[in-house]
Amino acid sequence: MTDAGTSGQAGRAPVDGLAHVAGERSEPLLSLTIPQLLERAVAAYGPRDAAVFPEQRRRLSWDQLAAEVDAFAGGLLSLGLGKGDRVGIWSPNRWEWLVTQYATARIGVVLVNINPAYRVFELDYALNKVGCAALVAASRFKTSDYVGMLRSLAPELDHCAPGALEARKLPTLRSVILMGEEASPGMLSFGEVMERGAAVPRAALDAATATLAPDEAVNVQFTSGTTGAPKGATLSHSNIVNNGNFVTSAMNFTADDRLCIPVPFYHCFGMVMGSLGCVSKGATMVFPGEGFDPVATLRAVESEKCTGLYGVPTMFVAMLDHPEFARFDLSSLRTGIMAGAPCPIEVMKRVVGKMHMSQVTIAYGMTETSPVSFQSAVDDPLERRVSTVGRVHPHVEVKIIGDDGRTLGVGERGELCTRGYSVMKGYWGDPERTAEAIDAEGWMHTGDLATIDAEGYCNIVGRVKDLVIRGGENVYPREVEEFLYRHPKVREVQVFGVPDAKYGEEICAWIVLQAGQEATEDEIRAFCRDQIAHYKVPRYIRFKAELPMTVTGKPQKFLMRDAMIDELDLVVAKTA
Repeated sequence: MTDAGTSGQAGRAPVDGLAHVAGERSEPLLSLTIPQLLERAVAAYGPRDAAVFPEQRRRLSWDQLAAEVDAFAGGLLSLGLGKGDRVGIWSPNRWEWLVTQYATARIGVVLVNINPAYRVFELDYALNKVGCAALVAASRFKTSDYVGMLRSLAPELDHCAPGALEARKLPTLRSVILMGEEASPGMLSFGEVMERGAAVPRAALDAATATLAPDEAVNVQFTSGTTGAPKGATLSHSNIVNNGNFVTSAMNFTADDRLCIPVPFYHCFGMVMGSLGCVSKGATMVFPGEGFDPVATLRAVESEKCTGLYGVPTMFVAMLDHPEFARFDLSSLRTGIMAGAPCPIEVMKRVVGKMHMSQVTIAYGMTETSPVSFQSAVDDPLERRVSTVGRVHPHVEVKIIGDDGRTLGVGERGELCTRGYSVMKGYWGDPERTAEAIDAEGWMHTGDLATIDAEGYCNIVGRVKDLVIRGGENVYPREVEEFLYRHPKVREVQVFGVPDAKYGEEICAWIVLQAGQEATEDEIRAFCRDQIAHYKVPRYIRFKAELPMTVTGKPQKFLMRDAMIDELDLVVAKTA
């Protein structure tokens, strides 16, 4: 067995020269539900800071967080919601998101995370796919008018009693709860629901919690699909409680740590690695703002004396390159996580040297694995932290397989497969795609190409399919293609990624128009705008007479990508 240093998350080295490793098991899995995990933290750290939201000027102790969670959970019960019901949340990072996360779990309601960048088309799909009975939403965020989009989908809100919606396009949705104190016609305010909950006896909440089991579903997170519509990865209490615990253990976190979390709640990075990770240790969560802002994040680190910081590489670059960077005192920082995209070694050196994050770690995973499978140790050499994604997490087993399904040797490139407690329960309402992803032996086929070396370090070297990662957001071209096919002028379309200095990759679409039709790039972008998330809208659009295909009719995206790199004179970034 190899030693990963002092982090307590060592992984075994490959055996018999095969790329097959298993994480250590010295720290047992937690057999806790989310409400039990929160209760444990509240009992141990009650008056200490649990969560800080500087932009909303909100600071909650563990005792206060528990009280607000119970009030909102009681309010949900008063609306007739209970175990197994689905409640969507569509909002940027706000204190109400945190309360909703734990309030839904308190009574066994399944929380459905909806990307704040989603537009009407995607919201419609998400709410109906999992049959949401209620939606908790912000009124707006940046250019997104959530209330306006909801009214366009459910005009019946104008005339219905709050909590009694009957919408033709959203047949399961009964209640819309708007964050803040202001109500809107047909909707309840967050404050009103909390007031209702104050009258619900705690015994009713405890009775609901007592029926829960760690292996039951508690969360659905949408991940874009390679075959069209997004898939709802269904996660259990055990999945995400344990992953959050092991992620923060790898950073040597304790109740004395304070974690700055500028990454979004709706994603596993914010909700699991951030929120649940902190609750597992009693550490303080600091959410600098509704969305990422470099100055707000730096200010929060300084004012709250944060010891840890999360982000994707582009976030760290935005902070380091900001003209005001030097005026902030970041000396409290020690550790954190950089994930979501490869980290260039020069960026890592600056993060360690200028942000005092000598123990920053790299993590790799996917929503379907709760999310982290690999993480570097706090004392791994810097070169290891940029050229690999570390070693396997505790209680997780991984292997690299070839096209024929056999396990490959050390250093050989193949598909990464993961097995263990962290693998999701499945895709909501989609047994066929679940069976495609998780085989009969419980292996999750990630679709990522990887190698594992003789010491057990993993390197992600590509993707089996053509996933594009733009600024930490996963974009599956097929989903964008199927949306663009809805445009009446589009006959054929192929979407792919091209290198980008800022975002890592940008989206490009090659389009063949219907005979006799003409279109402009702006026309296509306007068609996308307000219908799909901004990061999925192609930056580059080219109209072609035909697309390069193989003799069997398969599109050759690598030729399209190479042609765009030449046309735009792009530089393919190297990460080590």
